[in-house]
Amino acid sequence: MKPVVIMVGADKGGVGKTTISRALLDYFHRNNVLARAFDTENPRGTLHRFYPTITEIIDLHNVADQMKVLDTLETAKVPVTVVDLKAGNLSYALETFEKIGVLQAARDGQFEMGLIHVVGPAIASLDELQEVTPFVEGLDYTVARNFINETNFFEWDEKTYKRYFSNVNEAREIVIPKLNEMAAEQVDLADVTYKNFTDNKDSQGKSADFSFVLRGYVKKWCSEIDDEFDQLRLIQMLTSGGSGEAGKAKS
Repeated sequence: MKPVVIMVGADKGGVGKTTISRALLDYFHRNNVLARAFDTENPRGTLHRFYPTITEIIDLHNVADQMKVLDTLETAKVPVTVVDLKAGNLSYALETFEKIGVLQAARDGQFEMGLIHVVGPAIASLDELQEVTPFVEGLDYTVARNFINETNFFEWDEKTYKRYFSNVNEAREIVIPKLNEMAAEQVDLADVTYKNFTDNKDSQGKSADFSFVLRGYVKKWCSEIDDEFDQLRLIQMLTSGGSGEAGKAKS
């Protein structure tokens, strides 16, 4: 199976990019798909805090760090690489990857590349779609409407839809549901993955004492996200039989 790179990002801040990266890594864990991650929120590394054993913090503006991601795709012991792009890094990453031939290599089939573009409720977030359009041709492009941080989401009426999606014909759309605020807060305070929280395990895998009720909210939320991720071609390829089996861990 070819290496798979999935970038998660947006130029606008506060739309929940890292939350979706966490949910994606958790999804892979639950489905026994081996993955590694790169956290571009240098030096803080929010994603690294929850997945320290498989995540490396990098500065995407540093050429040596770009090499850590891209020059190791064939030699990495896992088939999936998730890159969590910090706010403002999406356009830079796409422009840089286009300039050095990364996007063309993906279009030519040397590896699989997907982009999950996270958008919030504001028009400013949707304006990014037009900026991203020139780069995503031939890539697996997904627009994720994230309800996590907002109760009322901007409604994409027919006029707005035509305006922003007319030039992104192959874009897929998924909806990330809102997680109960108290449940989200408790997962973050516990410094554990969503799976550990629902399994009532601490970061070391030992028994914890998390709320049964809050674990229920998180479990339901993960199930809803599973349904959304299951729609995506790259995800289907990784979790289904046939070629996808190459990405699964041996039990």
